[in-house]
Amino acid sequence: MLAAAVLGSGVATLDATVVGIALPRIGRNFHSGLETLQWVVTGYSLTLAAFLLLGGSLGDRLGRKRVFSVGVVWFVIASACCGLAPNATTLIAARIAQGVGGALLTPASLAILQASFRPTDRARAIGAWSGLGGLAAAAGPLIGGYLIAAGSWRYVFFINIPLGIGVLAITSRHVPESRDPTTTGRVDEVGAALAVLFLAGLTYGLIEEPARGWVSPAVLTALIVAAAALPAFIAVELFSRSPMLPLSVFRSRQFSAANGVTFVVYGALGGTLFLLPVELQVVAHYSPLGSGLALLPVTCIMLAFSARSGRLASRIGPRLQMAAGPVVVGAGLILLTRATDAGSYVAMVFPAVVVFGAGLALTVAPLTATAMGAAPPEHAGVASAVNNVVARAAGLVAVAVLPLLAGISGGAALQSRHLAAGFRMAVVIAGVVSAAGGALAALTIRNPPSAEPLDTHHLRKWHCAVDGAPLQAAVGANALDDGAATP
Repeated sequence: MLAAAVLGSGVATLDATVVGIALPRIGRNFHSGLETLQWVVTGYSLTLAAFLLLGGSLGDRLGRKRVFSVGVVWFVIASACCGLAPNATTLIAARIAQGVGGALLTPASLAILQASFRPTDRARAIGAWSGLGGLAAAAGPLIGGYLIAAGSWRYVFFINIPLGIGVLAITSRHVPESRDPTTTGRVDEVGAALAVLFLAGLTYGLIEEPARGWVSPAVLTALIVAAAALPAFIAVELFSRSPMLPLSVFRSRQFSAANGVTFVVYGALGGTLFLLPVELQVVAHYSPLGSGLALLPVTCIMLAFSARSGRLASRIGPRLQMAAGPVVVGAGLILLTRATDAGSYVAMVFPAVVVFGAGLALTVAPLTATAMGAAPPEHAGVASAVNNVVARAAGLVAVAVLPLLAGISGGAALQSRHLAAGFRMAVVIAGVVSAAGGALAALTIRNPPSAEPLDTHHLRKWHCAVDGAPLQAAVGANALDDGAATP
């Protein structure tokens, strides 16, 4: 069950980062500029973020295993269409469809673990899910570079086909069905439509502004639609009998704080991971495989330390790691300013990616476990969807905004000198934003209540899966919610 959940969500996460390495080749193949490359990335992120809440709601209603399996099939078919795309327009359309599949399978994968594992095992399972999911994101550039070197950028999409088939085989045999028995009523189509309008309008307006200008009718219309859709979405969810997003989950200060930190930190990551592979290939003249190998230390660090980070957070509480981790990530991002200077990889890039990877290892598992632990188990699908949509929306906004803030726009955006100057500014901005996420965590995240003394023989007998004493006797899934445990 854990393998199915990790591989399923890992494929969707991998596809969000593996494409970055292929962007220069795609641009040359289709004779496209930066705006087109932005849409190759954001087309996927847009529908992924927009439909995650609907995917989580459908899983709670119709069955998480069923929705997860449908999402995997959808994702595999869309991946094949991406690999066969004859032009940039078709590729972007296929990426948009691919994001819908990812939105169905991603929240269901985490909700399956939340609903199926015993409370004593749940934190460890979620830690493995988040750690290995982070590993998939970190491994994306390496895998993408290898596949491009082996044949074509199209292989970064074709690789999803055998992986998806394997996930379906494991799911059919080992994953139990689960759903929220309290959910009634129809699916919230109006809420889903308003979420799509908000994210689509905002993304289109920000990406097209450098080429069209703020006073362009298309840009103004898109931003006005986004500005109107957001409050309308909140009103619909507040008064709906069966909302796609029950706003009651935000009554937990811990849940709201964890998602606030997620937005800040993942925004910094999303913008940087979009620009870094392009900078390494265009400015530093790395090959696609070389730019992927440049991030290999991040993969190794995540693999070695993510699970340990999750266990440490279970023992001492998440606050320290969630405060320090983003600051370390920010330091690594700022060190990437050296990547535009002449010199060896060991001197110019390696120190930055090591620091960057260490910060991710500190942050990812505690952040995800805190967000999920603060939500009630009957809303596991929605809680997973909220945390994922916050992360994806942050990356979506960052890919549109960070190049604009750094001055990377227009016809000269992909010229070496212009890109180098803009990249240095971009990683400084991203580093400061990430560090601000650490400060936000220090101010808002709370450790769970201290454990009451328990008999050590009892702990040995029951083999507590968390490497430390339980939070309290008979702690429920809401143990992180304002300090109150459920029966």
